[in-house]
Amino acid sequence: MTSPNDTIRVLIPLKVRKKNGRPKILPPAEHGHSADQAQDPHILRAIGRAWGWRRRMEAGEFATIQELAEAVGLAERHVSRQLRLAYLAPEVLKRLTCGREASAVSLYDLCFLAGETWQKQAERVFR
Repeated sequence: MTSPNDTIRVLIPLKVRKKNGRPKILPPAEHGHSADQAQDPHILRAIGRAWGWRRRMEAGEFATIQELAEAVGLAERHVSRQLRLAYLAPEVLKRLTCGREASAVSLYDLCFLAGETWQKQAERVFR
């Protein structure tokens, strides 16, 4: 049998904070982010949503962005801006989604890069 003195205690210095109303466990301040966490989940979600909207529009489900925006319950301006993510360069999309590389620009700025050439997109996103 084990005695109470045989207990091993492990102390893990984590902090619990609320983010968006939900508890989130934060690592210690001196702990750097791992390569797995380089992707921004907001960017990944926005790219996936944009591709879904693009497919629905190409399938003829919606004739205009306004119809799509009404169907998904978002502002037309927001849908129009985020729909541009479906037209990013293939290399940029691959590096953002599969390459585990962090973007040097925000999601908002990323939406406006679709009008640039594919080479300029990659340069600006991964400086």
